[in-house]
Amino acid sequence: MDPWFVVSIVLAVALVIFGIVAIRRGRALDRTGSALGGSPSAETPVAAARLRTRLAEADQALATERTDAAALRDLLDAGILAIDDRLTIREANTRAHTLLDRQPGTLVGHSVMEAFLDRDVEAAARTGLGGGTPVVEVHPAGADGPTLLVRARRAGSGGWLVLEDVSELRRLQRIRAEFIDNLSHELRTPLTTISLLAETLSREAEAAGPGVPAKMRDRIGKIEVETGHLVQMVNELLDLSRIESGGTIRLVEDIDMRQLAVEATERLHLFADRQGVDLRVESGPAVPPIRGDAARLGQVVVNLVHNAVKFSPDGGDVVVRVRVVGGDVVTSVEDHGVGIPRGAQDRVFERFYKVDRARQRGETAGGTGLGLSIARHVIEQHGGRIWVTSTEGVGSTFSFALPIAADPEG
Repeated sequence: MDPWFVVSIVLAVALVIFGIVAIRRGRALDRTGSALGGSPSAETPVAAARLRTRLAEADQALATERTDAAALRDLLDAGILAIDDRLTIREANTRAHTLLDRQPGTLVGHSVMEAFLDRDVEAAARTGLGGGTPVVEVHPAGADGPTLLVRARRAGSGGWLVLEDVSELRRLQRIRAEFIDNLSHELRTPLTTISLLAETLSREAEAAGPGVPAKMRDRIGKIEVETGHLVQMVNELLDLSRIESGGTIRLVEDIDMRQLAVEATERLHLFADRQGVDLRVESGPAVPPIRGDAARLGQVVVNLVHNAVKFSPDGGDVVVRVRVVGGDVVTSVEDHGVGIPRGAQDRVFERFYKVDRARQRGETAGGTGLGLSIARHVIEQHGGRIWVTSTEGVGSTFSFALPIAADPEG
């Protein structure tokens, strides 16, 4: 269950409780005011006594409801910390003490820094109080301790920190990454051998001329194509696993996206010519640099252009555009092919998802369903976003926006 949903429920219950108590107090004051204003002075002590009684009852009800709300928070599997604007912890449930390896009741009154000993969490808490919704992953007990995901958000006069133990999730992710890595390496050697043998057979069949039946040459060609698909799948599985595990994107280069687009499309000109598709790049005169990994972003552009050519009709065209929009450099790849159904547009960036294979043509049919997922991960790790607009029978435009590099002297 989403921790924010549970916290929202707790907050809603608390607000209802405080509202009820406020109403009760208001009614008590109203009755007392009436008594004080319209009764003889002899009855004033009686009215005051009644007021004190009602206020005591309201205070008792509020204390009870606060106890119940605290008990409800203690039932949550997530750690909950309530903080004030000075980043001091006002409330902490039992799970928060457990996750931070603290004795029950010892967190209240301490600062966020004292609780976590981590500047990233303190910065996230400040951002949350400022209206943001930051998420940070920390290891408060060191590398051998639990992995905590900390979410911060403002609420009322202070804010909340929600702690979630993701140690098991990260362990499973590491196991998956290691499995894919080992499997990919084990498959690469035999697939490379088969690919080389298929390529050799194809060349020998062409050299033999009429001595090799056309049907046999066709079958050799299909072996070569399908082996290529397998090699591509293995490479993309390994690539995606490395990207998802983090640490593969280094935003250290100032990149001219216009030049990157030209270089990426040049790599695919031969493929486009074979498909009968015109391929070109359009760009404004001055495109500021973005900060990122040129190899990864080049891979994204190649992937998008390859898909555009693959889905374009003979005689069609694919246009790569690079332009500045606000504070971003936007790169778009436009084709005039079959388009993507509206119901599939929200899923095309999912792993292994494919639109109808029959919509592709000839030997370009197939694919791993991983290319767009890889593109999404790369762009998001660069702090950008990627999207598609498409109309069936008209074509598709895949676009991604990356923030302009900050001026180091600014």
